[in-house]
Amino acid sequence: MDDGSIDVKRAARETAYAMPLADINPSDPEIFRTDTWGPYFERLRAEDPVHWSVSPEEEVGGYWSVTKFNDIMAVDTNHEAFSSEPTIVLPDPEEDFTLPMFIAMDPPKHDAQRKTVSPIVAGPNLAKMEGIIRARAADILDECPIGEEFDWVDKVSIELTAMTLATLFDFPMQDRRKLSRWSDVATAAPDSGLFSSSDPEIAEQERRMELFECADYFTRLWNERVNAEPGPDLISMLAHGEATRDMDRMEYLGNLILLIVGGNDTTRNTISGSVLALHQNPDQDRKLRENPALIPSMVSETIRWQTPLAYMRRSATRDVELRGKTIKAGDKVAMWYVSGNRDEEVIERPNDYIIDRERVRQHLSFGFGIHRCVGNRLAELQLKIIWEEILKRFPKIEVTAPPVHVNSPFVKGYEKLKVIIPTRN
Repeated sequence: MDDGSIDVKRAARETAYAMPLADINPSDPEIFRTDTWGPYFERLRAEDPVHWSVSPEEEVGGYWSVTKFNDIMAVDTNHEAFSSEPTIVLPDPEEDFTLPMFIAMDPPKHDAQRKTVSPIVAGPNLAKMEGIIRARAADILDECPIGEEFDWVDKVSIELTAMTLATLFDFPMQDRRKLSRWSDVATAAPDSGLFSSSDPEIAEQERRMELFECADYFTRLWNERVNAEPGPDLISMLAHGEATRDMDRMEYLGNLILLIVGGNDTTRNTISGSVLALHQNPDQDRKLRENPALIPSMVSETIRWQTPLAYMRRSATRDVELRGKTIKAGDKVAMWYVSGNRDEEVIERPNDYIIDRERVRQHLSFGFGIHRCVGNRLAELQLKIIWEEILKRFPKIEVTAPPVHVNSPFVKGYEKLKVIIPTRN
């Protein structure tokens, strides 16, 4: 597969180093859609690790970019100085469409709401889910065509994560693709192609309509569960939880979106990313197939290499100095996990994909501090299982066309990944 990506990336590098430093806007979705984000962050890490830029998007405006590993960790673990409220993305919420969610809350409310749902991804429940996930992964892979091109994102990555998410919610399995759709709509830009028009106002109206459909669907499930004995699913946990049972409609929707996006986008994009990374690095693919015991290590390396959420936003609660820059109270701060995971001072050969690297779990993709990803163990479990089942079945997976990347600076993922599986074991 010759996709011309070397020429594209060479041109991007020249552009990134030729433009005035002040003009670099890391939140430009185009550098993620074209997968040319690397040199921009490389330059910022070297020349301006705490960087002020102004986005042309009015709802984003000016913001700080923190691009080095240890600085990101310092911000992420200091929730007193760097608040998660009012949102974890750079665009400010619309005044008439605010979606509170516990990831965008500070203690004590954050802690109480997070504690309500965390048992579902704790060890005992994961042990119960492992057999279910494995059986579904086996069924999905057994239905993959041999010798025919197909879209891995749609047929495998979305399908497995949608099924797992439906199980967590005890959501009707026949409607599981609604979860994937709502996840996409919740984070999509107006020009994403998901809406009938790229006009921002029309696209926003459509987005709200679909998210209200999500709220209506889940409200019906809430009403069923709240009048029944507490169950082990997420909706029942929310309906009966002391910290969540009195949520209004928008806060319920906000937490649903958090759980749907967190449980869907991140894992699904890492599943796709693992296929792409191993295709691009045949020596690592060979290493894995010769030693399947490396699967857990490969999973961690892929989560670092992929970095499925490129950044998280915080807002300064007071003036803070970082690397000689004064971040003023109220300023937006983007912690660029995607850049910290490529920090040459912390991670050896960070641009290389090395499935048996030392300290392979040293990455930022799950965040740190009180907001560390609540479902990280479930994500790792799904990735481990899908690769155990892949290695049993397929000697090779060939990527046949350049991946289509999501047009977003937040969700770093794939819309399409065309593959062929030549033969079955």
